[in-house]
Amino acid sequence: MERWALITRLASAFREFVVPRYRPELYYMRGPGPASARRENAR
Repeated sequence: MERWALITRLASAFREFVVPRYRPELYYMRGPGPASARRENAR
Protein backbone atom coordinates (compact mmCIF):
# COMPACT_ATOMS: atom_id res chain seq x y z
CA MET A 1 0.00 0.00 0.00
CA GLU A 2 2.87 2.40 0.70
CA ARG A 3 4.17 1.83 -2.80
CA TRP A 4 0.83 2.79 -4.29
CA ALA A 5 0.76 6.01 -2.25
CA LEU A 6 4.29 6.84 -3.39
CA ILE A 7 3.41 6.20 -7.04
CA THR A 8 0.29 8.35 -6.70
CA ARG A 9 2.23 11.23 -5.13
CA LEU A 10 4.93 11.06 -7.80
CA ALA A 11 2.36 11.02 -10.60
CA SER A 12 0.55 13.98 -9.06
CA ALA A 13 3.78 15.97 -8.67
CA PHE A 14 4.76 15.19 -12.27
CA ARG A 15 1.36 16.28 -13.57
CA GLU A 16 1.51 19.52 -11.58
CA PHE A 17 4.98 20.21 -13.02
CA VAL A 18 3.92 19.57 -16.62
CA VAL A 19 0.44 21.14 -16.52
CA PRO A 20 -0.01 23.36 -13.44
CA ARG A 21 -3.55 24.01 -12.27
CA TYR A 22 -4.80 27.57 -12.65
CA ARG A 23 -5.77 28.95 -9.24
CA PRO A 24 -6.67 32.64 -9.60
CA GLU A 25 -7.23 33.11 -5.87
CA LEU A 26 -3.46 32.83 -5.43
CA TYR A 27 -2.79 35.78 -7.74
CA TYR A 28 -5.62 38.28 -7.37
CA MET A 29 -6.88 40.36 -4.47
CA ARG A 30 -10.46 39.76 -3.42
CA GLY A 31 -11.30 43.32 -2.44
CA PRO A 32 -9.99 46.78 -1.64
CA GLY A 33 -6.90 46.92 0.49
CA PRO A 34 -5.81 49.15 3.38
CA ALA A 35 -4.79 52.03 1.08
CA SER A 36 -8.37 52.28 -0.16
CA ALA A 37 -9.68 52.41 3.42
CA ARG A 38 -7.24 55.19 4.30
CA ARG A 39 -8.42 57.25 1.30
CA GLU A 40 -12.05 56.80 2.31
CA ASN A 41 -11.35 57.86 5.91
CA ALA A 42 -9.43 60.96 4.76
CA ARG A 43 -12.49 62.41 3.03
